[in-house]
Amino acid sequence: MSGIGRIERVDLRQVWPHEAYDFTRWLGENLDILSEELGVVLADAETESTAGDFSVDVVAKDEADRTVVIENQLERSDHDHLGKLLTYFAMMNADAAVWIVSDARPEHVSAVSWLNENSEADFYLVQVEAIRIAESPPAPLLRRIVGPSPETREARRKKQEMSEGDTLRYQFWEELLDRAAGKTNLHASVSPSKGAWIATGGGVSGLLLSYVIAREWGRVELYIDRGQDSRDTNKSIFDQLHAAKDEIEADFTESLHWERLDDARACRISYRAKNGGYLSDREYWPGIQDAMIDAMIRLEKALRPHIDQLDM
Repeated sequence: MSGIGRIERVDLRQVWPHEAYDFTRWLGENLDILSEELGVVLADAETESTAGDFSVDVVAKDEADRTVVIENQLERSDHDHLGKLLTYFAMMNADAAVWIVSDARPEHVSAVSWLNENSEADFYLVQVEAIRIAESPPAPLLRRIVGPSPETREARRKKQEMSEGDTLRYQFWEELLDRAAGKTNLHASVSPSKGAWIATGGGVSGLLLSYVIAREWGRVELYIDRGQDSRDTNKSIFDQLHAAKDEIEADFTESLHWERLDDARACRISYRAKNGGYLSDREYWPGIQDAMIDAMIRLEKALRPHIDQLDM
């Protein structure tokens, strides 16, 4: 079919000889082309906007009136321009940033992806080309390489949630250990943690007396795991303690949850102390902590004679 032409790539410098004078000005006047590729409406472009001793290629606003900075690089991406992008982003107190390059290095693709997953802002990496068909005037071709997505926003939300959870768990353990110090020395040598559990030795290697905290509940437990290739030993220890179940629960004064965990290496004997976890209102924390501390003291006391008599 003779009526079909072929796309030809045109050297960017033939189309825009000077990045600032030509490409940046063109982009400021044609933000709709970039908007279409990004899926974000951009307007009110200011080119070569001053930011301290520097000038930002383009500063624009999106449909939510958020500030967007745009850094242009009509060559292969490099660390210098990534640094400029982040500097301008910070100085302009922007909400989103766009980096336009002719060729994106894989490490910069990864860096921009990381920024989307680990910050509250939106970052875009866009490749620019110039093409023509036969003798037509050259036309810009913009292609989004990296940008925010529902998946990255969900990953960002989860990481933020985890970070907040780390802080809350640390504070919860700090308070629990402080309250426990006046009642027992069981965990006197233990430091607060950002994790979901803290533990001390149960008097035998591989036996841990652990506090466990979740969003909505707290638990105390004896966790049995003597390490690699210890499955049979762990099950044997559990079975010996389970044989004294009635006596142990009578001393504990409540029923315990006995988890042999036949499909796993470890075993667990646990008690859920009280409804409420680290996401409970802070006013309820003392009650949750006191219930866990009381349960831990009773658990250790009930198990101690039987741990001391284990046959291993």
